Amino acid sequence: MSPEIAARESARPATGGSFDSEADIVVVGGGGGGLPTALFSRWHGNEVILLEKAPELGGTAKKAAFWYWVPNNAAMRAAGLTDEKDDFLRYVARLSRPTRYDPDSPTLGLSEWEHSMASAIYDSASDATELLAARDALPYRHCPAVPDYWSELPEDKAPYGRVLVPVDASESMADGGENAVRTLSAAAARDCVDVRTGHRVQRVIIEGGRVVGVEASTTDGTTHRIGARKAVIFASGGFTHDDDLRTNFLGVPAYRGCAAATNEGDFVRIGTTVGAQLRNMNYAWMCPVPLERSGRPDLVGMFSVAGDSMLFVDKTGRRAVNEKLPYNELAQAFFRWDGTSGEYPNLVLVQIWDQRSQEHSASTEYGRLIVPPGTDDSHVIRGETLEELSTAIAERLATVAAKTGGLRLAEGFGATLKDTVARYNEQAAAGRDTDFHRGETAIQAIFNGPVKEEPGRENPTLWPLAEQGPYYAALVTGGTLDTKGGPRTDPDGRVLDDTGAPVPGLYGVGNCVASASAQAYWAGGATLGPIIAFAHRAANAAHTESR
Repeated sequence: MSPEIAARESARPATGGSFDSEADIVVVGGGGGGLPTALFSRWHGNEVILLEKAPELGGTAKKAAFWYWVPNNAAMRAAGLTDEKDDFLRYVARLSRPTRYDPDSPTLGLSEWEHSMASAIYDSASDATELLAARDALPYRHCPAVPDYWSELPEDKAPYGRVLVPVDASESMADGGENAVRTLSAAAARDCVDVRTGHRVQRVIIEGGRVVGVEASTTDGTTHRIGARKAVIFASGGFTHDDDLRTNFLGVPAYRGCAAATNEGDFVRIGTTVGAQLRNMNYAWMCPVPLERSGRPDLVGMFSVAGDSMLFVDKTGRRAVNEKLPYNELAQAFFRWDGTSGEYPNLVLVQIWDQRSQEHSASTEYGRLIVPPGTDDSHVIRGETLEELSTAIAERLATVAAKTGGLRLAEGFGATLKDTVARYNEQAAAGRDTDFHRGETAIQAIFNGPVKEEPGRENPTLWPLAEQGPYYAALVTGGTLDTKGGPRTDPDGRVLDDTGAPVPGLYGVGNCVASASAQAYWAGGATLGPIIAFAHRAANAAHTESR
């Protein structure tokens, strides 16, 4: 942890007593969940103190494109697009619990809790979005051409139109997070939210069985007792950067991803000390990440794998996956377990591209690994021939053996790679990937990134690799954007104890609490859209609380 952030202490609750400061609502976390929560609370007329562990606001949201997925949003309705609640619920249920999905069940096969949480997203996301826009905290523009990630499923009756982005985001929309945090932060300052950065919340304060405040520490060793006359609302992010929690709760060997470095699962520890039950601790929002950058604070996950003359191969040199899948689904390819060999054979895949893609697909946006000259290309491996490239890949893998359990290329990798490239080139020339169906869904075209235009080409995701070098490669693995498990809440953000009863005075929003999405990543912005909905609901409910 950075020296600018206080060290973790025991999460055991403190008892009542005097406070150094007090407000109606105390919000913990200043990112994509905390800032909207603080604003919604303030707009009810509450005094609000927002505590952020880092030296600045933004969290993971600042690094994101900040697409946000809002069912039945006002722009959809104005455009005449229909998005009925029953249809929305069928889509999310089909993906969240595919083995339990039952279109004839009152809850569609979801648990009562999951169904109520999904219903709350539909009921509240648009109202929350419009309020933020009306108060100039998060003005947006509509993205009617962006499809859901599973737009071809018959359950998706509104496959286009649910995605919004901050109004000042660039044409590529990659800088949406910076713009969102800027406008949300400006609104918080304008409307007198008391923002305190560099305050790490260590524990809650309990009095008479109720959460009445928090204790936070600063880097100078001072402990601050901050009271909440109505409620404490946590929006402090998941546990991506806590190796112990990630290793022992996620069911796959996911590496550290691109969540803010402060996302260490603080609320998992704090919430369980007051009896909160946990849910969905085995799930995360997944993404491919460059192996050699995992754990770096500047890491951006590979939201988009660029290049047409590009492919992924495994340690044997064989192609292993459709490279243009949405990032959450692409990440699953790394976690296949081989019960015969006792290993994860795809733990590290190798992205390979040629000079054509280097010249026409280079970009620093969306975590792409084909980068322009003059930018950080320390992850790039080079070779004038495929043989030279194979040797260089083997050498690079040897340098990261401690991260991979000693993963090495298989004997004969170079020869197999040549055969793989030959087969890929044959399919690319025909414009049809019969092995992995690359480019056959709408969202894959969105994730293609910039490529050289070719007249008459029907599948812009495919082009043969050049017969001559130079060639390039990078090591890729699976990581977390952030985790999605934690204390269970009701649809109004109240944290629930082991009996299902609310913990008085305690709320949670965002990736620090359990997401009802389970294994699913419904669409671009399916993290932030629901988070904004629940921020609104939690603020509304907390406003009615009293000690």
